[in-house]
Amino acid sequence: MSESANLLSVNNIEVIYDHVILVLKGVSLEVAEGGIVALLGANGAGKTTTLKAISNLLASERGEVTKGSIVYKDQQIQSLTPSDLVKRGVIQVMEGRHCFEHLSVEENLLTGAYTRGSDRSGIASDLELVYGYFPRLRERHKSLAGYISGGEQQMVAIGRALMARPNLMLLDEPSMGLAPQLVEEIFEIVARLNREQGVSILLAEQNASMALRYATSGYILENGRVVMEGAAKTLAENEDVKEFYLGISHGDQKSFKDVKHYRRRKRWLG
Repeated sequence: MSESANLLSVNNIEVIYDHVILVLKGVSLEVAEGGIVALLGANGAGKTTTLKAISNLLASERGEVTKGSIVYKDQQIQSLTPSDLVKRGVIQVMEGRHCFEHLSVEENLLTGAYTRGSDRSGIASDLELVYGYFPRLRERHKSLAGYISGGEQQMVAIGRALMARPNLMLLDEPSMGLAPQLVEEIFEIVARLNREQGVSILLAEQNASMALRYATSGYILENGRVVMEGAAKTLAENEDVKEFYLGISHGDQKSFKDVKHYRRRKRWLG
């Protein structure tokens, strides 16, 4: 893949918290223009930290990128503020369906357009666009966000990000806590946003099966390192991935490092 084809390149980054805790240990990944990239791994593998490193949200948690580079649209972005990145089209949808519970659904959506100033006609048009993707939010537009369902709150979170006109959307665990039918609905809408609006997506997920169904490529993180990468179809068919991330096992569950291909994979684990 050529460098020019990449919207985002994360190059060998290390992240340290509190000046001593090494969380990411040389993570590299790429998101092609118009792609959907899955970032997979168990809880604590480093998925959320990777997304926050890209969107520059680590400082509030006493974290920092200490090595490597993050390049978006051919420019290094580590020194930019989170609001600068939003203005450039890098939008993160946080884990946990964060909404302003005391605001209505529509008021929550409008907060996503705060960087766009007085563009009233454009904001109104984009609000209609969001309601087109999430008809349920139109029905609930006057309801307080704290009183709608978890699935509807996830729709609000993604819709609010869409109001900022993203080029790159960082989605953190969108399936968490949702019923399987709602998870499918959310992923279908995400795929439509990618296809119809040209939004590139980096998707951090524990639900590897669902993520790989919609992604074009993927990376698997374990203990802050990328241990496997490739086309989504290739990863989904890999026996180790099936056993440890897709829940298809023919025996007792083991550590990922205990699988028969571990010796071959030592070049990734370092």
